[in-house]
Amino acid sequence: MNIEEQVELLMQGTEYGDEDLKKAMTAELRERLTLAEKEGRPLRVYCGYDPTSTDLHLGHTISMRKLSQFQDLGHEVTFLIGSYTALVGDPSDKNKARPVLTEEKVAENAVTYAEQAFRVLDRDKTKVRYNGEWLSKLNLVDLIRLGQNFTVQQFLARDNFANRLEKGEPIYLHETFYALMQGYDAVAMETDVQVGGSDQLFNIIVAGRKLQESQGQKPLVGIITGILPGTDGAQRMSKSTGNIVPINTGANDMFGKLMSVPDSAMGVYMRLVTRWSPQEIDKLEKDVASGVFHPRDAKMKMASEITSIFYNDAEAKAAQDNFVKTFQQKEVPDEMPEFDLQPGQTVVDVILAAKLAESKSKARSLIDQKGVRLDGEVLERGDAVFPHPGVLQVGKRRFLRVKIA
Repeated sequence: MNIEEQVELLMQGTEYGDEDLKKAMTAELRERLTLAEKEGRPLRVYCGYDPTSTDLHLGHTISMRKLSQFQDLGHEVTFLIGSYTALVGDPSDKNKARPVLTEEKVAENAVTYAEQAFRVLDRDKTKVRYNGEWLSKLNLVDLIRLGQNFTVQQFLARDNFANRLEKGEPIYLHETFYALMQGYDAVAMETDVQVGGSDQLFNIIVAGRKLQESQGQKPLVGIITGILPGTDGAQRMSKSTGNIVPINTGANDMFGKLMSVPDSAMGVYMRLVTRWSPQEIDKLEKDVASGVFHPRDAKMKMASEITSIFYNDAEAKAAQDNFVKTFQQKEVPDEMPEFDLQPGQTVVDVILAAKLAESKSKARSLIDQKGVRLDGEVLERGDAVFPHPGVLQVGKRRFLRVKIA
């Protein structure tokens, strides 16, 4: 790829909320890539991940896909585990303070993070580091000197803090440390490029760049990726809303969940999750718009591509065949009742509320007999929270389209 093609690929799926800022970051990226090529050195690129839970879903992997693109272009990529930032918890998209985790819990969660990341990243080309390596060495004087680069007003102007202030809800002092800590990560690693979601805009563009400048470093280029909507196509992918696509549940499950994504969200998924170039995506969208390609077939192509990233081509093909057999060869009716899923409802709750079983014991019996499926996948626990929207099959002939209320 020439420099312009690299810039187009690396800026695909980015979202800054401000066109001038996007143009500025695009220009700086072009300048860095040109200089790196001239000097014959790779750019230092990183993204940080706070191990606040043990499992990753597809939304977490958007920034990893961007890191992978940098790897493919020969740049140095660091997968940074936020062993210290996780202790504070990122307040960027939260309307209340996150619980402070213990170091033991963070360490326990971190064990699985890198291994899951290698489903996307090249293990041999990826540096894995922990930010406790340098944050643990900062003392009170260091923190004061970092803090003098920012005003309280800058933090209070952020939407989540401003909303909490207006409602009279507490904003804790330790929450303002997060941006300083993340900004210092960039300083410690002398970063050229930092990748992160649009909820990280302040931490990357303001904190990271400002702290680097204060330490005499050239400010990083922020590659700000869009936020992936969940399987409902509306809300951001989140475990709390039940609209996630986990990356560790099997090819059939992933394929089925991707096929439940609304047509309107396909463009976002293609740009944020697939390995396709901007030109390939544009052609596919034009073919769908002109009627050359059916939206269902385009979605199947997308689901197969994404599933093959996390599993392999053979498993993706088997998942597609299973889906076709189950849903397209008339094993599932075109018309069926619909049900609005409420937060916290279990599998048994849904079966009973939709009158698909006469009693809890009957519902559990059907589950024990592997007679309950969601998008073709057997549901094995009746007391588990209902996994996600989709087609619920109870027994051989009863079907229910479950949606988020």
